Amino acid sequence: MSTTMVEKVDDYLWSAIGDPTRRRMFDLLLVEGDGTATTLSQQLPVTRQAVAKHLGVLDRAGLVRATPVGRERRYRVDDAQRIAEAIQRTRHD
Repeated sequence: MSTTMVEKVDDYLWSAIGDPTRRRMFDLLLVEGDGTATTLSQQLPVTRQAVAKHLGVLDRAGLVRATPVGRERRYRVDDAQRIAEAIQRTRHD
């Protein structure tokens, strides 16, 4: 992958996690293991629809993965990214 492509991927990744609402959602998923737009919206000061849009951004960035469960989608942090560990280390340094 070219340097420019890597920079674009990094920019997209960090801009996805850079939004305070998405970062809070990501933290909730780290702590709770998984969640839906409905369960996350109950813990955040935004609507379920806003949560669903934010989860879509996190999913496209490869930070979370969705699994259909009935009429909803259950989101989990994508362990393959290992981004969760990097963020946790950064917060503790």
